[in-house]
Amino acid sequence: MNEYKIIKKSGMAKSSEFNTIHGTIQTPVFMNVATAGAIKGAVSCVDLKKEEFGTQVLLCNTYHLHVRTGDIKIKQLGGLHKFVNWQKPILTDSGGFQVFSLESTGRKIEEKGVHFSSHIDGRKIFMGPEESIKIQSNLASTIAMAFDECPNSLENEEYIRLSVERTYRWLLRCINEMNKLNSYDDTINKNQMLFGINQGGIIDKIRIENAKEISKLNLSGYAIGGLAVGETHEQMYHILDEVVPLLPDNKPTYLMGVGTPENIIEGVDRGVDFFDCVYPTRNGRHGHVYTHNGKLNLFNQQYEMDTKAIEEECKCEACINYSRAYIRHLLKAKEMLGMRLCVLHNLYFYNHLMEEIRFAIRNDKWKEEKNKLLERMKKNEK
Repeated sequence: MNEYKIIKKSGMAKSSEFNTIHGTIQTPVFMNVATAGAIKGAVSCVDLKKEEFGTQVLLCNTYHLHVRTGDIKIKQLGGLHKFVNWQKPILTDSGGFQVFSLESTGRKIEEKGVHFSSHIDGRKIFMGPEESIKIQSNLASTIAMAFDECPNSLENEEYIRLSVERTYRWLLRCINEMNKLNSYDDTINKNQMLFGINQGGIIDKIRIENAKEISKLNLSGYAIGGLAVGETHEQMYHILDEVVPLLPDNKPTYLMGVGTPENIIEGVDRGVDFFDCVYPTRNGRHGHVYTHNGKLNLFNQQYEMDTKAIEEECKCEACINYSRAYIRHLLKAKEMLGMRLCVLHNLYFYNHLMEEIRFAIRNDKWKEEKNKLLERMKKNEK
């Protein structure tokens, strides 16, 4: 089976099919972030399964599931798909970003891995490449991410270079560990895939060297990490321009933790297949909702008597059934339904934005559609 097949290209933009043991993913795709096995905002997998909702992939987090409830228990319960009631693809983040963002918990990095303390109960934890892959194997996700360090982009060049070199050595260990675990009889998903991660801050030469090195490895996919963490949008787009053309064109490309609708459109234009971000759920819980005409803050008083839907063309549950005024009332009254409706709308918007993008690429309308989408979305927040 050919895992990855490009259906259509328009410049660097591409729309593809990625075949996995849990189904075929149509790209470009936005992965709905279910960090601890659930979408924050009281959105269930039953909601996500509705065909009109458009969800293709869940993203769950290795670190968070390891510290609570525990990957061994989840394996005993049949794996993550059974545990959360989701049969389509799941990608698990390696936990690396969370480990390296916990600077106040006695974190200590060494060649073997990282010592740190749980943010839940303070217990000491060690995680290296083998531990991360073992946890992800226990979870039995469709796609596992290699364990990496995400260095601060403001670190000096020497530190970033040493970090990236160590991350490459960790990647080789991840490959070996996954091959071993996939051969075991008690492994739930013996077809688990591994994506490697390009790092290097905003230093072109380090990014380029690392992209060339990891491209020599026969991985199922390639991610660009360490972006959308403080650099400008222009710096991020520049790194994509430098790195994406060097990654294998017969494998999917994943831009981690990005982003706004505008970021996604620009990423697609530079050849990215996979995206994820907490924006639609986090912003939704605070009353910020996305539309094709910019982002709205429903807490603003101008919506107090507004009987229109969040977006009149939208077919999500919130827009079909409720007005901006009512949803604003729920948010002001701190009713959970208000947050849920905003999150439902935002995820629907993101999923269907990707459908629009795929349709435009596959029908030779990408350049025109890209410009139209960006022009509409540049409107000021209301």
